[in-house]
Amino acid sequence: MPRLTSEFYLRTDVVQVAQDLLGTVLYTAFDGVITGGMITETEAYRAPDDKACHAYGNRRTPRTEIMFAPGGRAYIYLCYGIHHLFNVVTGPEDMAHAVLIRAIQPVAGLDIMQQRRRSGKGKIPASKTLTTGPGAVAQALGLHTSQSGQNLISEGSPIWIEERSMPVFQDMITAGPRIGVDYAGECAAWPWRFRLMQKA
Repeated sequence: MPRLTSEFYLRTDVVQVAQDLLGTVLYTAFDGVITGGMITETEAYRAPDDKACHAYGNRRTPRTEIMFAPGGRAYIYLCYGIHHLFNVVTGPEDMAHAVLIRAIQPVAGLDIMQQRRRSGKGKIPASKTLTTGPGAVAQALGLHTSQSGQNLISEGSPIWIEERSMPVFQDMITAGPRIGVDYAGECAAWPWRFRLMQKA
């Protein structure tokens, strides 16, 4: 399928973009190895009014500066000093919106994902947890903070997202509060976490 274009990422409604990313396929190609998975869970973050957003109040720091770039860039940050979390920057330049990718369903390079996710005791996570959770997604796809800022649109980019290969209807999407943002006051209750519920 074709890669998502700048028109997809530059839209101003990050909540809609977060839903539209469900069913698309996120790929990486590092050292000649391709891994990828269909996006099944996302969370939207919107500056300047969203207290859960790293760029709340249009706060610009070395870490968040990439959020102010035009949509279609990767924003990857380190959580708790352990987990690398992958986000998609959206909106026009200086808007600082982003979508966190929380879960994928593997479609390419499953064996490589399992190797990357293998625990120190040599155990591979169960299939349901292999790529569930934003830290697991990044680890399985080989994503790291050093790749933050990567252009997702360029043809030669090692990180990209392709269009849906299946239709996604509104009744296939569930919404709820985002996870781990209790510090964000009233914003913590916003139903900006979206999951794709695939029909049997």
